[in-house]
Amino acid sequence: MLLATVLPRVFILKDKGQEITLTDPETGWSVEAVMNFYANMYPILTTAKVSAPKIKDDAVEYRFESVMGTKG
Repeated sequence: MLLATVLPRVFILKDKGQEITLTDPETGWSVEAVMNFYANMYPILTTAKVSAPKIKDDAVEYRFESVMGTKG
C-alpha cells in the first residue's frame, strides 16, 4: 500500500553571502504571502523572486533570490 504524506516547505534566503533557512509560518499561505511575511525582517525580500520548488531532504525547498544589482 502506498502512503502519501505532505512534505514540509522550507524557504532559503541568501543574504550577505550566507544562506538563511526560514521555516513555514503558515502551511495554508502561498509562497508570495510567506515572502511578504518575512520581508519585515529581511528587507531584501521586497525585490526578490521565487525559484521553482525542489524536493530535498524530504522537504519542498523554495529559494528567495534577490534581483538587486542585476540588469535586465
